[in-house]
Amino acid sequence: MSPSTTKPAQRRNISRVRRNTTSEPVKLLTGGNPQIAKGDGDAPVQAYIAAMPGWKRAVGEHLDALITRHLPHVRKAVRWNSPFYGREDNGWLVSFHVLSRHVQVNFFCGASLDPVPPGKGKDPNARWLNIGEHDTLDDDQLTAWLQQAAKLKGWASFSA
Repeated sequence: MSPSTTKPAQRRNISRVRRNTTSEPVKLLTGGNPQIAKGDGDAPVQAYIAAMPGWKRAVGEHLDALITRHLPHVRKAVRWNSPFYGREDNGWLVSFHVLSRHVQVNFFCGASLDPVPPGKGKDPNARWLNIGEHDTLDDDQLTAWLQQAAKLKGWASFSA
């Protein structure tokens, strides 16, 4: 069947990717962000990363490894279709999200980091860094931010 004669339900399946661990399709939302059910632990985070499209998956894998390495006793979860990372004593400290042209790394206590990450929105405490396809990751800077964040009070709502 040619694309122009494909039924609408069949066309929707073309834009889906499959998780590595199950055969259930993962829907990609606006900008290619994977729609992953809310869940706690490493499994939903790894399902999210596995569903990240194209070059963004390698960024997600790299960020997950870096965060896990530099946040001792890290707690992982998926909330609002994004991986969240935190600690019991500090709350949620960092997350990332797929957007059309970049992966956005959010630091919930980013205004207290030195230097302050460049992205800024309505929340006076949060800051972010956008990582584009051809950007070079500064692991030293990301590590410094993660180590600083581990000493700060993050967003404390583990139940959200």
